[in-house]
Amino acid sequence: MFDIGATELLLIAIVAILVIGPKDMPLALRTVGRWVGKLRKLSAQFRAGFDGIVREAEMEEMEKKWKAQNEKIMREHPDGAPVEMEPTGAYPPSPYPHTISPEKREELEHIAAKERAAAAQHSEEPASTDSVGDASSAESAARDPDAGSKA
Repeated sequence: MFDIGATELLLIAIVAILVIGPKDMPLALRTVGRWVGKLRKLSAQFRAGFDGIVREAEMEEMEKKWKAQNEKIMREHPDGAPVEMEPTGAYPPSPYPHTISPEKREELEHIAAKERAAAAQHSEEPASTDSVGDASSAESAARDPDAGSKA
């Protein structure tokens, strides 16, 4: 907008010295500085007011979106209707065990028994590190190839 270069500033300074005079130059510069300060304050106030208006407009727009989303949720879940859970594929524990069919209960008990047996077997396995051909020494040899050559 205002593109003032070094030559234009030099020309303005020379004209100011000739017109105002060197005696009154400090007073003139102080006056110009005050006016520039007032213009900066005014532009900052204008910018702040404009930003406030923009923020208010954005907030009104967001409130409209939130209201529409809330109305949509209220239509989907009217008062008194149970809120459905997202399907996860897992069976939630039933508060009424008699509602599970006997076949399903038997299947679930069988799965639980297998898991308990596997956990018990895993905790009872001894850690054998002194046998040469066992899997744990093969794993350690695979991790550290120099370990076999040191022994």
